[in-house]
Amino acid sequence: MASPPRSVEILDVDIKVMHDTKLENIEFSVDGLTWTPEEEKKVVRKIDTYLMPMMWLMYLLSYMDRTNIGNAKIAGMQADLSLTSSQYSICLVVFFVTYVVFEVPSNMLIVRIRPSIYLPAIMTVWGALTCCMAAIKDYHHLIVLRIFVGMFEAGFGPGMLLLMSSWYKREEQSKRFGIYISAAILSGAFGGLLAGAITGELEGAAGYRGWRWLFIIEGAATIFVAILSYFVLPDFPGTTSKLTEREKQIACARLMQSGISTAVEGEERMGKGKSFLLAVRDWRTTGFVIGYMVIVGSGTLSYFYPTLVNGLGYTDTVTAQYMTVPIYGVAFVCAAVTAYFADSIPNHRGLIIACWLAFSLITSIIICVVYDFTARYALLVLMAAGIWTSNAISLSFAGASFGDMRPEVRGVSLALVNAMGNLASIYGAYLFPADDKPKYLLGFGVISGMLGVGVVTYIVMHISTKKRNGLSGFF
Repeated sequence: MASPPRSVEILDVDIKVMHDTKLENIEFSVDGLTWTPEEEKKVVRKIDTYLMPMMWLMYLLSYMDRTNIGNAKIAGMQADLSLTSSQYSICLVVFFVTYVVFEVPSNMLIVRIRPSIYLPAIMTVWGALTCCMAAIKDYHHLIVLRIFVGMFEAGFGPGMLLLMSSWYKREEQSKRFGIYISAAILSGAFGGLLAGAITGELEGAAGYRGWRWLFIIEGAATIFVAILSYFVLPDFPGTTSKLTEREKQIACARLMQSGISTAVEGEERMGKGKSFLLAVRDWRTTGFVIGYMVIVGSGTLSYFYPTLVNGLGYTDTVTAQYMTVPIYGVAFVCAAVTAYFADSIPNHRGLIIACWLAFSLITSIIICVVYDFTARYALLVLMAAGIWTSNAISLSFAGASFGDMRPEVRGVSLALVNAMGNLASIYGAYLFPADDKPKYLLGFGVISGMLGVGVVTYIVMHISTKKRNGLSGFF
């Protein structure tokens, strides 16, 4: 005769009992609600099905729309619009000015509006604006459109970070954030392949240059996916219509088990001013802002991959587009493997990031003193892998550390990390001027300095968060 299910209080789970008892005979309990591990697995699988593929595809297109200007530049846009190196940098900067300014207000809205409506709406608008870039006639048209794309795309990144950190336990987040960042990494690879194909095959089609077709096709794809996402994306655990009532209860209770605060339907929301003050006063927000600024500032390298590859000796523009693909391919493998294992040691995310940043720092320094084209290309591939992998783990590190904050405060903190981090993209846009070709010592030198700061920052955050969680020792 089977033994009756055993109830285990969440905050005082006896690990030995967990090992000695069959999984199907265990029940978890929070505030009178009980559920089995199998029920929880089904809820997580359902959440993953709704959220992860759609999120991945949306971010893929988001990043392609943001970075396709680099591909368009070397495919003829710079010559057609008579852009100087300084003007091109300004076009990059204006995007990030509005992107940074609107991130925090956007996350204040999304906690009060259904994400399944808000995110598809802003994505549709920036997709339409991307299509409009195909019609630009001069430098000023490009600036105006980049300003508005930045304004509407500003809500996507922090909104998705908040949504993911509101659905998953701390020890589940690295894999999911790894998947999220893999979209940005692969968008670079796909962007290079797509840009090479479009600018090569559609050059002159219907009287349009290939770089104009690039904006049309990628913008149209963004609009299509935005409409699709309206029917797929879930809202927050306590308010989503994608789960049954019991599944919503389990989703909220399991987050309480992990020490993550979540909103429930009908709960009074914290005021915008109070949530902002609580976020900026928290030392964790400051630490993660500094760390993420380093990573994103170093990551502005991606906007110059086609230019750098072209400057390293691959002078044919189509070949230069294709030669950016291995950079993203290696980064994808490194980020995926690291994210997979990071959840098994969630208290060491800071050290993992510091190690990868140190690796990129070493490669960046070597690039500054080695001028052989092949060697520099190989080093660029390795350097990018470290930066992208650090990006993925840093977001899960921040999301997990902010878990005990109220959703309104967590939304502001994540938006501040993402916004201030992207502030680094403003000065990063000036790191690789055309007249610094082919050595680009200014860019690699500055990035080396930032990476050094990042190593120190994440070691400090590792020690500080361990102490806050009542853990001792460096490892």
